[in-house]
Amino acid sequence: MLTKLSPLIVALLFSQLLISQSISHVEPPNWWTDMQHNSIQIMIHGDSIGSYDQVHIEHSSVTVDQVTKADSPNYLFVDITLNKLIAATTLPIILSNGSNTITHDYPILTNNPASIDGFTAADAIYLITPDRFANGNPTNDDMEGMKEKADRSNKGGRHGGDIAGISNSLGYISDMGFTSIWLNPLLENDMEIYSYHGYSTTDFYSVDPRFGSNSEYRQMAEEARVKGLKLIMDMIVNHCGSFHWWADDLPYKDWYNQWPKYTGTNHQKTIMQDPYGSTYDKKKFTDGWFVPTMPDLNQRNPQMAKYLIQNSIWWVEYLALSGIRMDTYSYPDEKFMADWTKAMMIEYPTLNIVGEEWNENPVIVSYWQAGKDNANGYKSDLKSVMDFPVNMALIKALNEEESWGTGINKLYEMMAMDFLYPDPMNLVTFPDNHDMPRIWALLNHDFDLWKIAITHVMTNRGIPQLYYGTEILTDSPAYRDDGAVRSDFPGGWERDTINAYNGHGLTAQQLEAQAYIKKLLHWRQSATAIHNGQLKHFLPENGVYVYFRYNDDQTIMIVINKGETQKLILSRFEEIIENFNMAKNIMTGKKVELAKSLELADRSVNVYELIN
Repeated sequence: MLTKLSPLIVALLFSQLLISQSISHVEPPNWWTDMQHNSIQIMIHGDSIGSYDQVHIEHSSVTVDQVTKADSPNYLFVDITLNKLIAATTLPIILSNGSNTITHDYPILTNNPASIDGFTAADAIYLITPDRFANGNPTNDDMEGMKEKADRSNKGGRHGGDIAGISNSLGYISDMGFTSIWLNPLLENDMEIYSYHGYSTTDFYSVDPRFGSNSEYRQMAEEARVKGLKLIMDMIVNHCGSFHWWADDLPYKDWYNQWPKYTGTNHQKTIMQDPYGSTYDKKKFTDGWFVPTMPDLNQRNPQMAKYLIQNSIWWVEYLALSGIRMDTYSYPDEKFMADWTKAMMIEYPTLNIVGEEWNENPVIVSYWQAGKDNANGYKSDLKSVMDFPVNMALIKALNEEESWGTGINKLYEMMAMDFLYPDPMNLVTFPDNHDMPRIWALLNHDFDLWKIAITHVMTNRGIPQLYYGTEILTDSPAYRDDGAVRSDFPGGWERDTINAYNGHGLTAQQLEAQAYIKKLLHWRQSATAIHNGQLKHFLPENGVYVYFRYNDDQTIMIVINKGETQKLILSRFEEIIENFNMAKNIMTGKKVELAKSLELADRSVNVYELIN
């Protein structure tokens, strides 16, 4: 039996139907009070939403500055300015096309009270690939409607690690002595294959549900801070995933960098500084795609540029981040990257950002750091870069035979190039990461060389980063094999027979490695000369490389011996050690006299605190 509905009810039902059909996405989903970035662009997406180009907001502290239609009729970009004194509220955004209206309630929230305390050289970073670290919630391994399902037997598939697993492991990370966590991307990656790594974003404002939720991410960040752990978010502004929700209906024809046919980047990073480089080669580097499934974002589109800057600010505010690791830093439009870093520093002056520039030449890497006086006039506000040059030199130094121009001399020579950097003390140093073979494999499973590598990273200038599993000698092929490199952390899954969290099933050597890193990290937490001290090093002789970290309160002497057992004659270090008569080995606690020489075991590294 049909019941006759009143005209008012029919109108209300039609209005609700119209709203549900018309608005699919509003990004950013909210903004905050008391922000430097108080002029924001709201992207509204929905069926024929572009026809609703009359926009009104009834609030005395808000002005509508501009309404922009896109190439697609299904987008509208609304630019508004918030009075900086605006209180938390809900803004009714009224959209009209002359005959119909839609009202969207837009939240303005109180800004995050947590202080943004950027990571520094006093920190030690633990890098985690979330899918491979710990599965705290097996019920979210597979999610209805998502393209890829979990398959732990497939090294390139999803294994089930998640935010809950990381939250459960915060005690272990803190107890090891780490003070910061860098997480590979957690945002939605609804791709058909290889979705676990996170670098093919399909929604810039939502955590992948197979990892958890936005609220779980924020709760984990809060729990980490309680345990003294800072959080660094991996971000990507160069590309997205081919299954991003906007892929079938781009706002603008130039939303992506388009080519007549698929064109990949040439990866030639030198082109950005080449005074003779062609426009074509530069365009191919910045506008070429990484792979066919990673569309290259066009940051020269002004709406795209605003979208990406706001997205980064949104996540820093939402999570109270201490830092950002920016993927593929040199690949986007370089002017945009200067604008992006400047916007981040204006909003969060104490935030630290490290950019990835994977190149072994410090001339190329140093180009991007804030304060660099570049020949072409390019200026950046990027505080830190990943120190790939020293990483690659360290691996060569420990693998090569010793001679005048090889072996440990390679490390010395690279460290001597620090004059190229405006702030070498703010570089992020590392033995390996998620994109390269494990250091244990690269050093041919040589425990003595492994200890040298780890100790150098922990005592060198800069901010050390270790990849999860390094502390238990996690292995991989000596060539790049991402699925194997990003192997599961033992004990992170319920039925694992080996558990790195409590040591069950680890070999004696793995336990020794774990204890070695733990002791070194805990010592490092109070070693002010390592945090802010100067660096002085001496030319390697006989395979021995000696360097010092020192400030007014502390002097640390690091001795690397790649050669055989020998005596280290101390007279040439007089300019540093003349006021000290003893040295305490920070790993063994043993004290030795600084007389004429030190006895060095073969293939060893020792860290001494000098004593008056």
